[in-house]
Amino acid sequence: IRAVDGPIDTWDEALVLPPGEKGEITVKGEVVTAGYYQLPQATAAAKITDSDGGIRHRMGDMGYFDESGRLWFCGRKNHRVVTATQTYYSVCSEAIFNAHPRVFRTALVGVGKGNDTMPVLWVQPKPGKMPQTADDAAQFIRELKEMAAPYPICSGIDTFLFRREFPVDIRHNAKIFREKLAVMAPAAIRRADRNRRKK
Repeated sequence: IRAVDGPIDTWDEALVLPPGEKGEITVKGEVVTAGYYQLPQATAAAKITDSDGGIRHRMGDMGYFDESGRLWFCGRKNHRVVTATQTYYSVCSEAIFNAHPRVFRTALVGVGKGNDTMPVLWVQPKPGKMPQTADDAAQFIRELKEMAAPYPICSGIDTFLFRREFPVDIRHNAKIFREKLAVMAPAAIRRADRNRRKK
């Protein structure tokens, strides 16, 4: 369904998107619970009452159906980076950059608010592949930009930051703690700018 940030009380077929358009994944079936125990706000945010009295569950995941009916996962809804010109989806964009031979993984975050939001890509290089000089970092960034150039889903991603290790969610050791990276990004951008000016 189309991305809605607030609660949706009642299901409406007008919410459903055509193939190819990215939106929030919802599910319905016997395994879907009616609500969260003693958590009315969480229930309102995640559950939609259907016309037949059933419940549809909002997954909090973004995706789309292709023309063959296959469902493609694009990342968590709260990991979208919404700018004045484009919406970026973490999994879609990161998959492009993760193909670089020196990259272990990447994490896309948004810096700023509203129309001033800009996409920033954190890069965790593979062991021993961290850039050691400003020139090496600049070359690494050039290569990442060249890889992404053919893909509109990456257009406008111009700020790259390097980190040896990403913070991860304590509940899921492999799950990147993007919220922490977003908070760290502005100071890291300022440091990178200072280093470039010193060069």
